[in-house]
Amino acid sequence: QVQLVESGGGLAQPGGSLTLSCTATESIFTYVMRWYRQPPGKQREFVAVVGNGGAASYSNSVAGRFSITKDNVKNTIYLQMNKLQPEDTATYYCNAWESRGEVWGQGTQVTVSS
Repeated sequence: QVQLVESGGGLAQPGGSLTLSCTATESIFTYVMRWYRQPPGKQREFVAVVGNGGAASYSNSVAGRFSITKDNVKNTIYLQMNKLQPEDTATYYCNAWESRGEVWGQGTQVTVSS
């Protein structure tokens, strides 16, 4: 079963940028890949998705600020986060889905604060 490892989280100032990475232990070519996040004290929520063909979709709260991309050679997806706001503070999780099931990463913390 594929395993996912997220990285790139940390502390950013409001208006700043961070790039998250999620690397898989095997090919993600057939997987639909998603980023979710869980703010402190809240439920996990959808952030962005990239399909097999590279088409992307975003939640309303991050559209226009975040960008998800997929590198099938490196078995990695990225989440470029720009114009960060304190409301973006959360643990960010990578998710890989295909018809056989889904896999989650362990999460990476993003804190946006001055």
